[in-house]
Amino acid sequence: MATPPAPGIYVPVPTFFVGKKTATYDPIAAPVDIDTQVAHSLYLARAGIKGLVILGSTGEAIHLTNKERFEVLSGVRKAVEQEGFKEYPIIAGTATQNIEETVEQLKGAKEAGAQYGLCLVPGYFAGASTQEGVIRWFTAVADRSPIPIMIYHYPGVSNNVKVVPSAFVTLSKHPNIVGCKLSHGDVSYHAQIASNPGIDHAKFATFSGLGQQLLPVISIGAVGAIDGCAGFFPKTVVRLFELSVKNQPTDEEVQKRRALQYKVSTVEEIIVKFGTVGIKEAISRLRGFGDRDGTRLPLHGGIPGGDAEWAKWKDIVDAMEEEENSL
Repeated sequence: MATPPAPGIYVPVPTFFVGKKTATYDPIAAPVDIDTQVAHSLYLARAGIKGLVILGSTGEAIHLTNKERFEVLSGVRKAVEQEGFKEYPIIAGTATQNIEETVEQLKGAKEAGAQYGLCLVPGYFAGASTQEGVIRWFTAVADRSPIPIMIYHYPGVSNNVKVVPSAFVTLSKHPNIVGCKLSHGDVSYHAQIASNPGIDHAKFATFSGLGQQLLPVISIGAVGAIDGCAGFFPKTVVRLFELSVKNQPTDEEVQKRRALQYKVSTVEEIIVKFGTVGIKEAISRLRGFGDRDGTRLPLHGGIPGGDAEWAKWKDIVDAMEEEENSL
């Protein structure tokens, strides 16, 4: 029987591409930058991040070829093993609609060293999709996948397809479906899945995709978050998780976790507003990994407004940076 990823904070890492000053740079499709990918991954592992989601939405999965997918996944796996992070959890994202292609990507992910797959809910035919159709799609993928899979529920990039809690109950019973990532702000849906008595939560783990609601969703059964902000403030988000899972916190710890949740929630508004572009900008400016505008088309140019826009976030970012440096 497959087991879900361990509780904790995971990072949906961006895919890094070579910079403009590199000889191999191509403005249409810059090659992947494995060295920077590895450096950022090791930075996160050393900061206490439980594992990585590679080639998710933040990782621009839809912009990469299968060959590039393998290069990124295998490059990170080799590096973390060499640095002593044995069996470090790597979850490989898929964003394809075709069952056969999704399974081929999962096979490639296993070969590259990933232990899990995170499969985006198919949304192209949103208007005609049914819950039964979604259940059958995930069942077919899970039946054929060589690694356990998780359900990636992100209506914002799936044409607003919503998977109802009862569908999660059904899918949770599949031996090769071990959890979900819920990338939306509906805390009630989190509760109806993470606290659902019809789900064996030892075999099906619920992760939020939003660190800005980490403390409340932990209280209703979520086991952690796959959070973009943790890509540039890893220690702070990990500390918030550690305090959130305490069943008998001291008064001081209660106040501290509320204060941390406030800081995380406010800085995550950068991601709410700018998405993947904002995450890359923050990682570049704050941690020095990659170009600020290092995305592939049609993503272009970094955050709108550049330095002037970034300056608007200074107080929030500085407060988080102070917290990060204290840990």
